[in-house]
Amino acid sequence: MRKLKMGLLGATLLLAATATQAMAKPLLGIVSISATEANNARYIKGAEAAGKEDGWAVSVVDAAGSADQANSAIQNFVERGAGAIIDMVFPYSSIGAGLFAARQAHIPVVTWGGGLGSSVAATNGSGAPIAKPVIDKMVSDLGGKGDLLALTYRTGEVCREREVLLDQVLAKYRGIHVTKNEVRIPGYFEDGAQYANAWLASHPAGRGNLAIWGCWDDPAIGAISALRQQGRTDVRVYGVNGNAQAIENIKEGYMTATAWEDSYKEGFAMVKLLGKIKAAGANWKPEAVEVPAVLITQSNVAAFIKAHPDALGK
Repeated sequence: MRKLKMGLLGATLLLAATATQAMAKPLLGIVSISATEANNARYIKGAEAAGKEDGWAVSVVDAAGSADQANSAIQNFVERGAGAIIDMVFPYSSIGAGLFAARQAHIPVVTWGGGLGSSVAATNGSGAPIAKPVIDKMVSDLGGKGDLLALTYRTGEVCREREVLLDQVLAKYRGIHVTKNEVRIPGYFEDGAQYANAWLASHPAGRGNLAIWGCWDDPAIGAISALRQQGRTDVRVYGVNGNAQAIENIKEGYMTATAWEDSYKEGFAMVKLLGKIKAAGANWKPEAVEVPAVLITQSNVAAFIKAHPDALGK
């Protein structure tokens, strides 16, 4: 009986020590616009890996495309005494209430694709630089003329920036006629297919250069499902981010190009920066820590997969 009591006491002390150790870790709160979307998921994995190395206790909240939920999540992390908070894609202008609460509590907030502004300490994954090589290729492929379906999303700063860049580039090519439709989160696959079906009805095969562009891969992949159902092979399709489905579609000849964003590396790099931000305190100067994108096309997809097999999630 004595041995049993001693064993139970030892187990209790071990559990208590483990709980105390877990509580001792500073909390890193991550607020994602869509935690299950492939690129978001890779970023979170990178952040979690760096957090494990640096002793953070990482907690993730999926705001499901809602800026109100994002603000509430940030405020909740502040109340929980978080050491730092990462905002994923929501523009800083949409999370003012959350940023105010964090600033009052002296908690640094960094963004992935949310831009630098207000009290944001750092950003990466900015939309326009990653989209530029895809947009330039698309315009070149069209020869400066044709019809384009642009699938946009204006709640997220990344897609806002990419749409602005698209408009700036296309302003030089008046021969490209653009139809814009905004997709939802959640619902981007379905919206991409629905908008593509409607657009294809007024753009029959054999009538000029046709292309579909998604401000990220998933709406464009939804559009591909519509193209395949209708047997349309005359429409070029472009995405951005380089998720596994997009790479597979390029490999199979259904998508023309995407720009691979190493979001795992971005998440890892951002968490590694948090220690410096906290150490500098009020002396920290906001900065962008961007990771260059890689253009993937049907001509280089095999070489890309060989160099980055993990990009397919296998």
